[in-house]
Amino acid sequence: MSAEITLGYIPGVSSEITLFVNPTAGRGRGAHAAQPAASALREAGFSVRTVVGTDAADALARLRADVREGTGAVIAVGGDGVVSLALQALAGTAVPLGVVAAGTGNDFARSMGLPVREPERAGHLAAEALKQGRIREIDLGRAGDTWYGTVLCSGFDSRVNDRGNRMRLPLGRFKYDLAILAELAAFRPFPYRITLDGGRVIETEATLVAVGNGSSYGGGMRICADAEPDDGLFDVTVVGDCGRGTLLKVFPQVYKGTHLSHPKVTVHRAAEVTLESAGLTAYADGERLGPLPVTARCVPGALRLLT
Repeated sequence: MSAEITLGYIPGVSSEITLFVNPTAGRGRGAHAAQPAASALREAGFSVRTVVGTDAADALARLRADVREGTGAVIAVGGDGVVSLALQALAGTAVPLGVVAAGTGNDFARSMGLPVREPERAGHLAAEALKQGRIREIDLGRAGDTWYGTVLCSGFDSRVNDRGNRMRLPLGRFKYDLAILAELAAFRPFPYRITLDGGRVIETEATLVAVGNGSSYGGGMRICADAEPDDGLFDVTVVGDCGRGTLLKVFPQVYKGTHLSHPKVTVHRAAEVTLESAGLTAYADGERLGPLPVTARCVPGALRLLT
């Protein structure tokens, strides 16, 4: 397990910090959170450059340019979407990431023990970490060319996401509530083939499978409650072939992580996981990856996190 490391402030490292902002996160909370974060960094003696793209692709291109040009750190302001973009630019580099969690779910910040919806506190924490060189090396998951920090999932939850993304109305969270009801009505377990570390094969009927580098997804659902982001392994949570009634009983337990003791739930640990199931898609950090099969690898120490 990688420990938190204290490097100390290193002269010559750029004092220009990139504030990577999603102004629409959390229904506008991202824009409001950027100001106190920027103020905290400037008060600590850092120069702040703000990056806001016209869309996700443009934002990522701008951020990658800042990383190439030698920014001292990236502070992601917003929700899990902006953190996910930041991971694509920072994974495998020496540039550290700070997080000012101001989105709807904020699962990355929750999983890493960082402040949630406290932009001033989060900004000061990032500034202090930079000045003191307080950095934690954490693992990331990688599926194809995509990096993720919390959970890759497929099954019932990915079907809900797929259906919700196809619906034009209603707007907001209610759309996904309706998608849950529709998927419950048609619910059935899915046949999975799960391969762990290229060897052990599990063929099973499952409601969902979650491959966790971090503990939570979906705004605080602790689906991989015991996952540690610096141990070089995923926690693979398999929710078995439960019926609708059992699923409705188990589902509320996910917020506390107590579902792991249910007889229909099993947990495996592996550094590489391949999921196969016809007709299912995978999501990682809430972003659609595409149809199964998918292989995820745990990459130790891939990110330097300001804590």
